[in-house]
Amino acid sequence: MKPAPFEYVAPRSIDEAVTALARGGSEAKVLAGGQSLIPLLNFRLARPTLLVDLNRIPELAHITPRNGGVGIGAMTRQVTVERNADLGRSQPLLKDAIGWVGHAAIRSRGTIGGSLAHADPAAELPAVAVCLDARMRAVSPRGSREIASEAFFQGYLTTVLEPDEILVETWLPALQPNTGQAWLEFARRHGDFALVGVAASITLRRELVQDARIVLTGVGGKPVRVREAETLLVGGTVEDRVGAAADAARTAIEPEADIHASKEYRAHLAGVLTDRAVRLAYERAATVPGAALDTRRTLEAGQRRA
Repeated sequence: MKPAPFEYVAPRSIDEAVTALARGGSEAKVLAGGQSLIPLLNFRLARPTLLVDLNRIPELAHITPRNGGVGIGAMTRQVTVERNADLGRSQPLLKDAIGWVGHAAIRSRGTIGGSLAHADPAAELPAVAVCLDARMRAVSPRGSREIASEAFFQGYLTTVLEPDEILVETWLPALQPNTGQAWLEFARRHGDFALVGVAASITLRRELVQDARIVLTGVGGKPVRVREAETLLVGGTVEDRVGAAADAARTAIEPEADIHASKEYRAHLAGVLTDRAVRLAYERAATVPGAALDTRRTLEAGQRRA
């Protein structure tokens, strides 16, 4: 099939894009990577009267260190994030998850902002954003506003963005010391949307968990932060409490059944993956301080021998 007729504009600046989107009203759509929108257009499941193409706005494609964290422009390609070595070191959870997004061909065209604004409940990046406590910046004719990631996603394919707003940047805070992170997911085939995915972030103080964030995808209409599991982990050791945290993740959700999995299977999988992701995040949190301590001891031993 072919899309229904629509008007097309390709603005060269954010201001031009905002003006065009406001002119189009509620029937206008924004085009980023197009990986989700173009199939909807072709099947006529989406019938916009105006398409505002953001691909010719260079200021929307950037990776910029700022305020201790990093800002990622909405039109930054997923493959650019995947291949950025500095970002891989400073944002390990994002690095972990980005390789699970579709296939390489998809990531070469898909954008960070497009995935977040599309808000597919089985996608990786929305869950990562919530786990990292990301901040989204949106612009409209009324100006600019910042939105917390947990408030950004409302439900299935739904965000708080108004019809005349454009997501322009996502800001990720710096990784805290002694923090390990992990992304795990299970899909029927490589490149498919996850039946369940888990983002975990663990911050240690000595051997005890000082802070924990656990976010699930594929188990509801939006990313699900499992606060019950986080609370169980804080103040104890991972080894002692990870089982209870996994059980809490399993019982805190109400996933829906579909042709791919029953709700019971998804709930079971959420518990299994939470257990594994928390353990992996803990191992990563414990590795760097341990490695630093071993290095110091080696140097001190060498000085004594000298």
